[in-house]
Amino acid sequence: MCHRKPGTPGVGKTTLGKELASKSGLKYINVGDLAREEQLYDGYDEEYDCPVLDEDRVVDELDNQMREGGVIVDYHGCDFFPERWFHIVFVLRTDTNVLYERLETRGYNEKKLTDNIQCEIFQVLYEEATASYKEEIVHQLPSNKPEELENNVDQILKWIEQWIKDHNS
Repeated sequence: MCHRKPGTPGVGKTTLGKELASKSGLKYINVGDLAREEQLYDGYDEEYDCPVLDEDRVVDELDNQMREGGVIVDYHGCDFFPERWFHIVFVLRTDTNVLYERLETRGYNEKKLTDNIQCEIFQVLYEEATASYKEEIVHQLPSNKPEELENNVDQILKWIEQWIKDHNS
């Protein structure tokens, strides 16, 4: 059983993923960290001031772990991951004013700030998720306040328990 959490940068994917992993015993993988550690890049984007992910190498790197299951994958995009990898996909959503403050404190340049806010406004990542996976496995969760984080963790843990029951009987 694997699940995936796409969403605009700054919506709380990493906080949620780590919290879920510690409470569920599932393995947590942050694709950005993995790419940094293994140097899974294909050049550098000057405009956004960041390295370009080599998506094929990321998929190769993760494939064995994903086959074993029990993995939480954290990344802001999802269209290049094989559909067979995931049983459920959670897209985190944040109000743009909250998101702007979070990204500003990360020191994003103006272009990166504007593009990520627009990405959230136009639900780009939710649409990418529904285009990449069966619509019934894609769920949106609000991620503005600490109590929403706790709520999301509880909701996903309940889903995990139910999935395990349904598949181990």
